[in-house]
Amino acid sequence: MESIPIRFFSSDLDGTLLGDTTATRQFKKIWEQLPEATRPYLCYNTGRLLPDVQQLIRQHLLPSSDYIISGVGTSVYDCRANAVLKEFAEILEEGWQREQVEQLITQLPFSIIAQPAHYQNAYKSSWYFDDATPEEIDAVQNTLEQAGLEAHIVYSHGRHLDILPKWANKGNALRWLLHHLSIPTGQLLVAGDSGNDSAMFVLKGAQGIIPGNAQPELLELVHGRDHYIAPPHQVCAHAVLAGLQHYRVIQTIDQDEQSVAPNELYDTIRTSGGEEIEHLTPDQLAFIRQGYHKAIEALKRNITPQGFSACSLTDNEVIGTDENYRSVWARDGALTILGSLPLQNQDDDIHQCQRQTFITLLENISPNGQIPANVSIDNQRPDYSGVGGIASVDSGMWVILAFNAYVQHTRDHDFLRRYLGHLQQTMDWLSAHDSNNDALLEIPEAGDWTDLFGRSYNVLYDEVLWYRCNISFGRLLQMSGDEQRAGDYFRWARVIKREIVDNFWPTTRPKANQPISFAENQFSLGDARYLIAQITPFDFSWRCDTFGNILAYLYDVIDTPYASQTFRFLWGVGINEPFPIANLYPVVTAGDKDWRAYYTVNLLNLPHHYHNGGIWPFVGGHWVRFINKLGLRDLALQELYRLTELNKLGIFNEWEFNEWVHGTTGRPMGKGYQAWSASEFIRACHDLHIVA
Repeated sequence: MESIPIRFFSSDLDGTLLGDTTATRQFKKIWEQLPEATRPYLCYNTGRLLPDVQQLIRQHLLPSSDYIISGVGTSVYDCRANAVLKEFAEILEEGWQREQVEQLITQLPFSIIAQPAHYQNAYKSSWYFDDATPEEIDAVQNTLEQAGLEAHIVYSHGRHLDILPKWANKGNALRWLLHHLSIPTGQLLVAGDSGNDSAMFVLKGAQGIIPGNAQPELLELVHGRDHYIAPPHQVCAHAVLAGLQHYRVIQTIDQDEQSVAPNELYDTIRTSGGEEIEHLTPDQLAFIRQGYHKAIEALKRNITPQGFSACSLTDNEVIGTDENYRSVWARDGALTILGSLPLQNQDDDIHQCQRQTFITLLENISPNGQIPANVSIDNQRPDYSGVGGIASVDSGMWVILAFNAYVQHTRDHDFLRRYLGHLQQTMDWLSAHDSNNDALLEIPEAGDWTDLFGRSYNVLYDEVLWYRCNISFGRLLQMSGDEQRAGDYFRWARVIKREIVDNFWPTTRPKANQPISFAENQFSLGDARYLIAQITPFDFSWRCDTFGNILAYLYDVIDTPYASQTFRFLWGVGINEPFPIANLYPVVTAGDKDWRAYYTVNLLNLPHHYHNGGIWPFVGGHWVRFINKLGLRDLALQELYRLTELNKLGIFNEWEFNEWVHGTTGRPMGKGYQAWSASEFIRACHDLHIVA
């Protein structure tokens, strides 16, 4: 193609330049290497408000820009002059009556909820309007017109409704700025992923970059137009960089080890008899978005005054040993917080429940630093022993992971200072489980999330969490200003990571300085394709703990070449059939040396039940993110669609988001409206940019 003299680059942020931190930092590095005298003007054109964008630049996530168009085209800011261009603001005043707009919207017979104050400005009235039909959007427009208001409506991501002055949208603001700078639209390059970006793409002569995660409303608009439309696996800033190279704004992009992996893995799927991986249809994407909103509903059924319950207390019968479901569980609560963090700024009830979950757990920490397995919602009594009187070792680790993510997300340093001492006690309690100082924890039998399953001593799942726990606590110390002690935890985490790979990934290759142990017979496995489930000084379990292996990649214990081998194995054995995914392969049957008599307690751990090869939707959410991290976005979307189908099932009603389902029949058998099943589905939708 002929070289196009691009003089101005206008890009959306969320889902375009933001959404993949590694790619965003790569964009920053490459952009800043372009000669300042010859590179195009850079403009961030976003729905975010100006202070939010400036904060991202100060945090060195984004390169400094020349201009910022914020609030969906309601403000134009000159970064070099450090000033809002008032001439544009004067245009917006004409015919704009924000208070009257809000009065009319609240009178409509639809479920429309005002967004929080920090999403609003003088020229932007923002609302949540889930899954609105074109007819409902037309009704909003007609209501405003009948009242004599000439407002502009932008609806995006199947949820976000912005009502703006008639001249306010990203395209009009951009057109005005280009005219102000005497730059023709034929020398403009734009990038965006959703409906509120569409006004940029229709500017006459503009070239465009559309990432693989673009929303249907934008793809429909640009269909047939001459823009760079990235393949589905090329998302966010990865697609922006590819588009900039396509239009010759940049010359080359550094390739990393993941760049060739997706094609090789897709070849594995095709040659192993799998179906061709195709793009999801608009109807399939709409079905996933419906599941997303149903997941939020299911999650909110678990809000209690003490924090998140494990399952909805009003929708499940809890009798006998099930009485402990009437509790805030540390593990379940922490995972629910991790999955629901994307909603923290959108729903104050969810945010307050996240916070209260931490308070309930950390205010009941034992004198020696143990976080309770659960705290009763009815009488606030902590239980430290869990099922069968066995300590729940992983609960404290999940709380530390979630607390770090929460503080990183909210920047609530007062909350961090309040509980940092408690968390230090927990780290000390956890460290005491490494009695031989080999960097790996010794776990009692059934002492983690598989609380009725016979794994013990060095358990893969727990060791992966222990690695991530040290990283997370180190980051909390960094945020508190204690860089020296943070470094100690980061260095120990590297030791833990090395020990996990050396001990849990059997290989026939000789290892330097590897001590001889009874577990040397791991070599009888040859060269493994996954991290084995458990090792002891005397034995090992060769089974594949799918959750432990998935976490090992998501938490950076293993790299992409290792994870690709694991994916090929899991795909080959059909771990995602009939739904994603079973937690164990192969299952343990009666007569096997790993069988325990207590597997028949409550008939929970029969073959293909519960922790013995049952299908867990919350693990399925992690599986989707695992595949997506490998670069297999098309496949991740297909698996997310199948996970949506699974979550729609129920024992009594549709959309129950059950705790677990049978490993071969695919029929729901666990509690309904399980908090972590819903929250991990929400998290997967955000990771794949299905929603804003």
